[in-house]
Order: sequence, then C-alpha cells, then structure tokens
Amino acid sequence: MATASEIWRLLQQDELVGEIVIEGGDFPWLSGRFVATPAFAAWKALFDRELALLEEEDWDQWERVVDEINSKLILAAPVGPVAEFLLHVDGGQAWFRWSDEPFE
Repeated sequence: MATASEIWRLLQQDELVGEIVIEGGDFPWLSGRFVATPAFAAWKALFDRELALLEEEDWDQWERVVDEINSKLILAAPVGPVAEFLLHVDGGQAWFRWSDEPFE
C-alpha cells in the first residue's frame, strides 16, 4: 500500500508526463496532488473527456478513452510500472486504482 508523500509517475514511454504525490486513499483508490509537466498538455483534453464521460455515464465512449490512456501511458509506482490502472486527473488532483495484473 502506498504511503503519504510517495510519488507515482505518469509516463509516455520514457517521457515524464506528470507526478502524483500521494496524500491519501480509500482502498483500492489512492489520491494525491497531480504535478503536470509540459508533456501533459498533449493529454489534458483526453483526461478532461474521460471525466466528462464518467459524469455523463456514457460507458462505451468512456471505456474507449480509458483504453486509449492505458495503451499509450504508463503509471509507475516508486518500485516500477504497474500492469493496469484507472486514473482520473482533475486540475491539480488525481485519483487512481492499479493492479499488478490486468483488470478483468
């Protein structure tokens, strides 16, 4: 389990897109402050769309966006990349769940 102030990284291949400084969580979710790098600008609209679709409960489109995020970005715990994740980014906040195994 993550601890407060632990830093997780969001990557596109080897490029840092952002960091999540863990502030808390409610299993299986972790949450924290999202610190974007300039590379996040290319992804911001997709994360905004993911949240909008989630709120609209448009599950088919939402799944397509989540699949795109997961196929192109890597979420790395302090010990290394995770197999699969579900990440929400809203401004300077992020919350996510992850697994060492692909989700069913």
